[in-house]
Amino acid sequence: MYKILANTIFLGKHVVFLPECHSTNDKALELIRSGHASQGSIVVCANQTHGKGQRGNVWESEPDQNLTFSLILKPDFLDISEQFYLNMVVSNAIRNLLQEYLPDLKVKWPNDLVVPGKGKIGGILIENILSSRNWEMAVIGIGLNINQRRFSNPKATSLAAITGGHFDLQELFRLLIVHIEQGYIALKKGKTSEIIRDYLHHLFLKDQWTWYRDSAVEFEGKISGVSREGKLQVDLRDGGVRTFDLKEISFPET
Repeated sequence: MYKILANTIFLGKHVVFLPECHSTNDKALELIRSGHASQGSIVVCANQTHGKGQRGNVWESEPDQNLTFSLILKPDFLDISEQFYLNMVVSNAIRNLLQEYLPDLKVKWPNDLVVPGKGKIGGILIENILSSRNWEMAVIGIGLNINQRRFSNPKATSLAAITGGHFDLQELFRLLIVHIEQGYIALKKGKTSEIIRDYLHHLFLKDQWTWYRDSAVEFEGKISGVSREGKLQVDLRDGGVRTFDLKEISFPET
């Protein structure tokens, strides 16, 4: 059973644990709409049966083997155009937590966690509640493969599969929430340059020439950065720079 966290300022003071659910993001959104959630609330599920991934994918997770949870934030100090900073904060937090075990862990734009040559270990899905002028709430769904050893998707892997170890889920959860809260507070204090620097430092394929595909053709380029709005910036081999939003560029296999 996941407990209320004592070593944080505001994250995890309200924890909802579910033995089974379809999606922690859906449950978090329900809590917000019913008025039973506040900034820092967290929904944790032991067996998430229909977890959401990017681009409509389903996140595969065996019961009691991985970390699948959603946390609720109210980032109203940010402009709506600055939503991607939350992706960077959470990606950096996961990277900081796992780097002791996985020094080669990379952030694959926009918000996947991969170990090159071994596969994807985690992902982030952020769903926002926006009014016409303000940012009401953000629901940040996180899935991390920890102790699961077998996957139907050959591109998936886990901390245990790579290291051969077995890990305490509740302890990793506690440490990760501390890292996320620290990053979020830094964001609120305006330390955006540090957040961007850390994100880019571990960005998969940054400054490496490789082949990508857009909706029409393959092209050679290298990732040079990410815009303020979260668009991927790619330098082209034949000159110039292109920017890409979600679903506009396909990566080579990890």
